[in-house]
Amino acid sequence: MYIRLVKALPMLAVAGFVMSTAAKAQDAVKLPRSMIWSAYDVGSGGYTEASAIANAIQGQFETRIRVLPSGTSIGRLLPLREKRAEFGFLSNELFFASEGIYEFASSDWGPQDVRVMLGRPASVGIVAAGDLNADTVEDLKGKRVGFVRGNPSLNIKTDAYLAFGGLTREDVEQVWFGSYGALKDAIISNQLDAMGMVPTSSFAREIEASARGLTWLNFPPENTQGWENATDVISFAQPHQQTTGAGISADNPVWLLGYRYPMLATYATTDEEAVYNLVKAVDQSFGGFKDATAEAANWAVEGSIVPPADAPFHPGAIRYAKEMGYWTEDAQAWQDARLARLEKVKTQWAQAEAAYTGSDDGWPAFWTQWRNDHLKD
Repeated sequence: MYIRLVKALPMLAVAGFVMSTAAKAQDAVKLPRSMIWSAYDVGSGGYTEASAIANAIQGQFETRIRVLPSGTSIGRLLPLREKRAEFGFLSNELFFASEGIYEFASSDWGPQDVRVMLGRPASVGIVAAGDLNADTVEDLKGKRVGFVRGNPSLNIKTDAYLAFGGLTREDVEQVWFGSYGALKDAIISNQLDAMGMVPTSSFAREIEASARGLTWLNFPPENTQGWENATDVISFAQPHQQTTGAGISADNPVWLLGYRYPMLATYATTDEEAVYNLVKAVDQSFGGFKDATAEAANWAVEGSIVPPADAPFHPGAIRYAKEMGYWTEDAQAWQDARLARLEKVKTQWAQAEAAYTGSDDGWPAFWTQWRNDHLKD
């Protein structure tokens, strides 16, 4: 399923700041006495970073934060919708929720008015077995590419990788597995040729050390048509040069898909002042958590408070970004287009509901067809 959205913009790099600009946002932070955040399950990178940020904020400000772990997308977003939690450290479920797809296509969900506050830059790509001698995504035509049942986040990114090379699922041999780990084992045992993967994962190291070895397929920024194709599938992607990971170094970098994981998020209805103050608190406590994981330093606000991301940004976050000088005309153009897209999806959902006369069980299929007919552009 292809989802055409506003194209991703280059990540905004901020080289230096004027002291008077930064000083504007350094007044007192006002936080509630307690907060509940949802996050990925215990042991995940998302949970580890959410806990580290919570601990740093609690060490600097008078508030208590409870992190509520969940292993499912619904489990992470439902507490926010039901107002049992104020904020969440989320991933691509934000994109799926804003589009009303996959688990959010059910009649009791639909497109959600979610907003991003901060999103840590990260990267992901597709790795091919080294003995395949593949250099580009186009080389995967006719090859065995891995997909995972019940893992739309991985599968939709794999669709984007293929689209970059002008391919679809029909151009490759789709091999379906029941878990992400099974894909890794299948590559090592020569039952699979390529899979989507995080470059710093232990799975990538295992494939690199195997008899087959690995090759990262490049997504060079100068391939504008490739990037147009990829961002037609996932609007939140952008070029990212990776310099660390299995088979990757500063001397041997590779261009991958940049995205945000995890993202500190909430609903549009959350008070602007509350969001503004929490973003400010994260920024001011950065020194207390930036070394918590290998990637935690990427939460630096100058890079995490700007588009693209899986959903529009919250006005409270934009307010802080403007005060600090990070928000630009390009960022606002992305925001306006992303909001317009969300409103279009919500309108089509309402029209589809009005037209539907079947049972709840038949609704997801009806909505999927309605989306294909009315939301192609």
